[in-house]
Amino acid sequence: MLISNSMFEMDNEAIVIRIKTPLGDMDSSVDSASLLNFNDLMVAIRDVMPEATVTAFEYEDEVGDRITVRSDEELKAMLSYYLNTVNEQRMNGLLPDPLQIFPRAGKTPGIRNIHGLKVNTRPNPESDCTHAVSDSIANNSLKKSSAELKKILTNGQQINAQDIHYQELLGHGNGGTVYKAYHVLGNRVLAVKVIPLDITVELQKQIMSELEILYKCDSPYIITFFSAFFVENRISICTEFMDGGSLDVYKTIPELVLGRIAVAVVKGLTYLWSLKILHRDVKPSNMLVNTRGQVKLCDFGVSTQLVNSIAKTYVGTNAYMAPERISGEQYGIHADVWSVGISFMELALGMFPYPQIQKNQGSLIPLQLLQCIVDEDPPVLPVGEFSEMFVHFITLCKLVSARLSTYRDHMLQLIWINQIIVKESKVSVYIMGLKCIYSCVRMHCSCSSYWF
Repeated sequence: MLISNSMFEMDNEAIVIRIKTPLGDMDSSVDSASLLNFNDLMVAIRDVMPEATVTAFEYEDEVGDRITVRSDEELKAMLSYYLNTVNEQRMNGLLPDPLQIFPRAGKTPGIRNIHGLKVNTRPNPESDCTHAVSDSIANNSLKKSSAELKKILTNGQQINAQDIHYQELLGHGNGGTVYKAYHVLGNRVLAVKVIPLDITVELQKQIMSELEILYKCDSPYIITFFSAFFVENRISICTEFMDGGSLDVYKTIPELVLGRIAVAVVKGLTYLWSLKILHRDVKPSNMLVNTRGQVKLCDFGVSTQLVNSIAKTYVGTNAYMAPERISGEQYGIHADVWSVGISFMELALGMFPYPQIQKNQGSLIPLQLLQCIVDEDPPVLPVGEFSEMFVHFITLCKLVSARLSTYRDHMLQLIWINQIIVKESKVSVYIMGLKCIYSCVRMHCSCSSYWF
């Protein structure tokens, strides 16, 4: 591996250590890698696994082999390898992965935590979305254990298939069917997505383990997750019900209302990125609204196994994917940002923004669609129909690439976004706009022509 000077600077950065346990993952943070020692890390592991006697831990090298750490010298070797890997990921425009360690049980007595390293399971207060994402990545961690949040979210009741009454079919997409449902024991209306998957029991368990992180997501811009369960070869994912539905049904949306939506979408993505989660499927149908004017993201790719299983089971094309994803190149935050730009173009225009695809929509096959996105110039907004700031926002989303090291800062510091955040009176207008859109669509009132 190549070693650069930046790796040595990173030695003083905060790092996140993901402790892999049989009951799920837990993140621990330390202000500087140079301050970390073996004894303190062992005590942090014991805080997570109080029932076990842990005497060492392992990490995986670049080929997946497990390396055991039993001393400070071996810890330094692990940190050197990890920081070098993080440096390469950043140079390629990728999100740095947490340092994953695997505790090993033994019979050695406990070690005192003389330097006070603690498991940090509380998030920082939500930062303004104009702050650089890298700041929140360094400082943000997950709020509570999965067990605690399961009790809170379900009122102490486990959600089981027999306790759910399905009321209404809401739609299809991404390999599944979404229903409005009622949870009897929790006295709550839910949205339940049911996805048929032909996979082994082992893969089912892995998917459930990966979905655990959803219990810990705590943002007003991310859909609330309640539970998930398998019944035979179908997984059911239970989330908050948003009575306004998804934005893809609303056709053309005015720029002022789009501004309020953009604030929520950018803040939601910033939160996910701070947890090292890429959305991977940003599009209007995954932006939900309710009659309180809230906007929330759903269907983000937190479970790698679930995403892969759906991809193997259902053949389809995501027209909102960045060109580098379609081409099979490495991708990171910039791919989510591209999808934001294409999504907001569609919401502003009332149609998918690639004219080549619109003209041949009836006969276009997936391969032609992919070639359009990869080979053709990115679409542009019509001249004179939108503000300069909105056009700049869309343009920047499409220009973002792995070579642009400050793309996150640029996206979050746009004048268009800043003005919406600062002018609180405007925000309330946008919320009322969303309510009006919802009412017009549901009630077919005459003022709907203003919006459409």
